[in-house]
Amino acid sequence: MKSKQFLVLLAAAVVLGGGGLMVLRSKKADYQASSGQMGGKVLGEIDVNAVAGIRLTQGTNALNIAKSGDGWSVKERGGYPANFGELADFVRKLADLKVAQPVRVGPSRLPMLELTKETATTVELLGADGKALKTLTVGKKHVKGGGAAEESSPFGGGAFPDGRYVMAGTDIASVAVVGDPLTGANPKAEDWIAKEFIKVELPVAVTVTRAEATNSFRLTRTNEFGDWALADAKAGEELDKNKAAGFSSILSGPSFNDVIIAPDLKALGLDQPVETVVQTAAGFTYKLRVGKASADDSYPVQVSVDASLAKERTPGKDEKPEEKTKLDKEFADKLAKQQEKLKAEQAFSKWTYSVSKWSIDAFLKNRGDLFADKKADAQPGAGAGAGAGAENPLKFELPGAK
Repeated sequence: MKSKQFLVLLAAAVVLGGGGLMVLRSKKADYQASSGQMGGKVLGEIDVNAVAGIRLTQGTNALNIAKSGDGWSVKERGGYPANFGELADFVRKLADLKVAQPVRVGPSRLPMLELTKETATTVELLGADGKALKTLTVGKKHVKGGGAAEESSPFGGGAFPDGRYVMAGTDIASVAVVGDPLTGANPKAEDWIAKEFIKVELPVAVTVTRAEATNSFRLTRTNEFGDWALADAKAGEELDKNKAAGFSSILSGPSFNDVIIAPDLKALGLDQPVETVVQTAAGFTYKLRVGKASADDSYPVQVSVDASLAKERTPGKDEKPEEKTKLDKEFADKLAKQQEKLKAEQAFSKWTYSVSKWSIDAFLKNRGDLFADKKADAQPGAGAGAGAGAENPLKFELPGAK
C-alpha cells in the first residue's frame, strides 16, 4: 500500500471514528435529557409557599383543594375543611420527589405504564391565580422486580408496591420510576377531608328516643365512675350491667367516613331519626340524630353540641393565698380548654356525616336489649337422678310395705 493511500485511509478512519463518537455522545446526551438524571428532582425546584391549591384528575373524576381563609377546603365536599397535615406532607413529598430510575420510552409504551390521559392521575400544584405551577402525571405502581402491583405475592395477598411510574407534565422525555408509591395521589374527596370529630368525655346520662316509645330508654349514673341505672325501670326490667358498661366510653373516639352534601332528610331517614342526648360530667351536652342504614352499613348522622360551663371557681375553706393563686390558674386554664373544645365541636353542626355502625352501635339498641337474659325455666324431672329415671325410675318402699 502506498504511503499516500495509507494516509487517506487513516484520515477516513479518524473522521468515521470521530463521527461515531459524536453520535454516541449525542445519543447519550439525548438519553440523559430525555430520562432525567438519577437522583434529580422530578419536578425541579418548587416554592411550596407559593402553592395555593391542588387539583387531582383521573379520567372524569376531579378533586379541587384550595386555601380558604386560614385553612384549606375541599370543593367537592361543599368547602369542608381539608386534612392539612396530609396535604402539607403530600406537597412536600412532590417537592422532594427524585428520580430513582430513568425510563426511556416511546409513545406506544405509555399505555403500558398507565401514563396516558385516560389512565393516569394528573396532579397539579396551583398558584394563587389558579394556574398550574407544576404538573405531575402519575402512572402505574412499580413493584420490586418490575412486576405489576396487582400480582400475587407468594406469602399471600398482592405484591407490595415500592414506587411509581411518573412523568413531569406531558413530557415523555421525563418518564421515570420514583421510590414512592404515591398512594395519596387519588381524587377521592373522602380521603382528603379532615376527620377530627366530637369526643365525649365522662358521660353521666344517655337518653335514646326512638319512634316506638317502648324502645326508648334513659341511663344515668351518679358520677363518671359509677354504675349505670335505668331510669323509670318497670316491673320485671333488670338492667344488665355488662351490657350497659359500653355507655361509659360511648363516643369517646368516634370517626366518620364522609360528609353528605345536600342531604335528602327523608331519603336518609333523618325526618324520623333515632335521637340521642349525651350529658357529661363537665357540663357538655351532645345531641345526635341518626338516620337509617345505607348499603355499606353506615348511618347518616347530624350532631349539635352545647355546654354549661362554670365561669368561676368556688374557693375552698381556709385556702392560703399561694394555693388560691395556683388553683385559680388551673381553673382558668381548664375553662379555656373547655371553651376551645366547645367552639371546635359546635362547628360540626353545619354538616351531615356518614358514620360507621361501630361508632354509634349503642344508640341503635332497643330498650329490651339492655336487660339481663332470662334464665331458662327448670325442666320437669330435672332434679337429682333425673338423667336415668325417665325409663327406670328408682323405687322406694316404706318399711313393712309389701
